[in-house]
Amino acid sequence: MAEIAAISIEAEAGRERYRALARRKLLILAAMTAALCLSFAVDLAWGPARYSLSEVVSALLDPSSVSDQVRAVVWDIRMPVAVMAIVVGAQMQTILANPLASPFTLGISAAASFGAALAIVTSVPLLPVAAGLLVPVNAFIMALIATLFIHFVSQARGVSVQTVVLLGIALVFTFNAALAFLQYLASEQALSAVVFWTMGSLTKATWPKIWVTLAVLLMALPLFARNAWALTAIRLGEDKAASFGVNVRRIRLETMLVVSLLAAIPVSFVGTIGFVGLVGPHISRMILGEDQRFFLPGSILSGALLLSLTSIVSKSIIPGVVFPIGIITALVGVPFFFSLILSNRSRSW
Repeated sequence: MAEIAAISIEAEAGRERYRALARRKLLILAAMTAALCLSFAVDLAWGPARYSLSEVVSALLDPSSVSDQVRAVVWDIRMPVAVMAIVVGAQMQTILANPLASPFTLGISAAASFGAALAIVTSVPLLPVAAGLLVPVNAFIMALIATLFIHFVSQARGVSVQTVVLLGIALVFTFNAALAFLQYLASEQALSAVVFWTMGSLTKATWPKIWVTLAVLLMALPLFARNAWALTAIRLGEDKAASFGVNVRRIRLETMLVVSLLAAIPVSFVGTIGFVGLVGPHISRMILGEDQRFFLPGSILSGALLLSLTSIVSKSIIPGVVFPIGIITALVGVPFFFSLILSNRSRSW
């Protein structure tokens, strides 16, 4: 009886430690949400014409209480950009169990950029669709092709995760070369539009684009939520996940297809914004761990916060000039990418 009581006490202590850990992670998510709201408000207030946070809050809660100029700047000019920064930033890392894997480093974003450029330069549809949907549909089809290629290669016998990442980087160079070829053939007007995609910019964000991007994200969230336990198991290793009854092949294929959609739609609207899908999830993993119930919302919040802060920085470098946001994320992401490579190399030694 004493041994049973001791085991019961130990089990209750373990459950209490888990509850304390869960509460701590929820507090972290709440803090990230608060930081995102603050960054969003600053993004609305910052620009060539600067307003106080109180003016921004008044414009949001009671537009009639502010001047027509403030209302027009906040709602018509800055609001679409600020909202698009949050929605586009809410992308997620793939499940190749490698911190270097992301839609950008695996070539999915490059494929989507090539698909969008193909529509802009040649107007060649990869599927019969309306002219207004040509760019996003082409971007998604090319991203889907790259995703399926990576998936089937990853299933080949003897292929390691590191090999898949290297193949993804090869895809990046391949699609970038094809994109350069299209740029060489493009007219002056088409070339300027393609350059916009390659730099990545939020300045052409509109409410219809925001609603489409947000709808895709909201449709993807239930799939990730339903597979949260399976995704957590896969992070422990494919063999362990299979021993728990997880269909690894199905979960991986479903997730990579959804990730390709999440990557293609923002790229088709705002261009290539690299490293958000790499840095955001890694930050979430460092502070929240591998439990997908906390990691997934943490990835969304960290990616959105990263891009929202980058939007502020893009307007702060030179007064009156808005830099393409893809340039800023690359400047932040490349050193982070190097640190990941070096840290993984040191662990392998």
